[in-house]
Amino acid sequence: MKQKLVRALGGATLAALVFGGAAACKAGDEGGGDSGSAACDLKIGFFGALTGDAAGLGIHMRNGTQMAIDQYNEKNADCKVGFEQYDSQGDPAKAPALANQAVNDQKIVGIIGPGFSGESEVADPVFDKANLPTITPSATRPSLSEKNWKVFHRGVGNDTSQGPAAGRYIQDTLKAEKVYVVDDQSAYGAGLVDEVKKVLGAKVVGEDKVAVKQNNFSGVVTKIKSSGATVLFFGGYYTEAGLLLKQLKGAGWTGTMVAGDGVNDAKFVPVAGQAAAEGTILTCPCAPATKAKGTFSTDYKTKFTTDPGTYADVSYDITNVMLEGLKAGKTDRKALLDFIKAYDKVGAATGVTYKFQPNGELDPAQVVVWAYKVTAGKVEPDTEIKKS
Repeated sequence: MKQKLVRALGGATLAALVFGGAAACKAGDEGGGDSGSAACDLKIGFFGALTGDAAGLGIHMRNGTQMAIDQYNEKNADCKVGFEQYDSQGDPAKAPALANQAVNDQKIVGIIGPGFSGESEVADPVFDKANLPTITPSATRPSLSEKNWKVFHRGVGNDTSQGPAAGRYIQDTLKAEKVYVVDDQSAYGAGLVDEVKKVLGAKVVGEDKVAVKQNNFSGVVTKIKSSGATVLFFGGYYTEAGLLLKQLKGAGWTGTMVAGDGVNDAKFVPVAGQAAAEGTILTCPCAPATKAKGTFSTDYKTKFTTDPGTYADVSYDITNVMLEGLKAGKTDRKALLDFIKAYDKVGAATGVTYKFQPNGELDPAQVVVWAYKVTAGKVEPDTEIKKS
């Protein structure tokens, strides 16, 4: 009798587990996909700076990813996708441990990021070994696609598009004859300056390096002023750029700073001070997020009570690439990786066709570079820089 009861209870329990599991893993009918084929309780991770000196850039990218996942889960309430955040602070020293944390969580099937090039250089080998697919919305160092990492994908153009475009803007629009270049010695900053120098050639009359977290730039200020340069190109991030420019303007320099996407954030203005920041040119291999297609900008502002910042729309679109894969039943890392490699569709926010080359680079035909200008204390779109 006891044995029969145990068997009966065991069968009932098994049936309940099977039924409950099937119910939990049924795709929401509102999602528009193949019901029952999506993976439930799997997670997408975001890897980037959420605190620290470069957090302004990372938070907007994180927000784009979060909004995509939240919208997906609203449509698939009985088969949700989780969201894990890895705050690297943009620091390559912190990246390996965080990458190992991500790969050891078997529910993580994709990573949006890493956000910066330096952390990508040390985190991506960990992701690659674990076959964990990544799409970065913002790490632009060209050499990242030359490492033979099978999991690497980039949702924007790299610095071989941004650097030359910045150089052409300095040469053709600003008509500068003397340019000084400074980088922060990061993988991103140094690489971007190298690309700018290739265009400007002999117009570069001096160069120097600063350090991340440096706050006294008196020596560099003296060199820039004595060089006679009317344009300073800075390769690095907005905190150091802002402090350097503030000190330069305070010393009486009247030229124009041009910098890349690492400075293209609203927080640059208060760091430099509005008066010093006025007229600064900031480039980005991205179109203005505030002019994104569809309802993206409105939805973002409603959700986060602020306008979308640099790369928020890119993060949103590339997260939707992964979500589409999960909806299609790509339930493990390899399956999702194969899905991403074969992807060829237009992003709802950016209007970019996300189609990746074998090395993970975005199709060059989809790459755009814009110049932005600080005007009345705000970073405003200036013009798309034409391809050479």
